Amino acid sequence: MASQKNTPARQRAQAKYNSKPEQIKKRASRNKARAAMVKAGKVHKGDGKDVDHKNGNPLNNSKGNLRVRSKTANRTLKRNSKAGKR
Repeated sequence: MASQKNTPARQRAQAKYNSKPEQIKKRASRNKARAAMVKAGKVHKGDGKDVDHKNGNPLNNSKGNLRVRSKTANRTLKRNSKAGKR
């Protein structure tokens, strides 16, 4: 699969998508999850780690649903036909 070019049209479309209330809530929740892991001492700024939601739901920030993974491991997950985690 080829990566998409970052054209001005794509940038406008992405900005419109990212400004939707649902996406704002999800992004805020991901940021809260990261902040919680920093506070717990499990990750640090610039450490190259991601905070992963095990069930794929970024709105579920319970301790049991969060884990620390390398960026490579977290961003190369197998996906189903609807782009969800397998």
